[in-house]
Amino acid sequence: MSAKKVLVKDVMKTNVVTIKPYATIKEAMQLMKKHHLKSLVVEKSSPSDAYGIITNSHVLKPILVQEGDIELLNVFDVYNKPAFSVSSEIDVKYAAKLMLDLNVKRVIVSDNNDLKGVLSVTDLSDYLLAMVEEA
Repeated sequence: MSAKKVLVKDVMKTNVVTIKPYATIKEAMQLMKKHHLKSLVVEKSSPSDAYGIITNSHVLKPILVQEGDIELLNVFDVYNKPAFSVSSEIDVKYAAKLMLDLNVKRVIVSDNNDLKGVLSVTDLSDYLLAMVEEA
């Protein structure tokens, strides 16, 4: 590995798709499908609130296992809040360690409670693969 310090902002995705907490699960699924995503950032209700996250896994149990109605359940019913978050200015190795230690596949990237992006295990893997290609 190179000695060059790589920050989260160098690896994260900045094209984040958000959804309101009171949107239906159907609306969330439609957004995920439209943008080819496995998760959405759930917007804050106020400036001092925390961001949340809804993933395709959050939808599986209430819809498939418990046979819930995608038009009656809201994002609010199934999402995680607060979502794990990291600063865009920290070394990517610390974010990776946090994610692996906590078994989290994606974290929100925010600075001063302001959304900057999302970092996923896939982003970290892509970064590692790019390093191999350069060598």
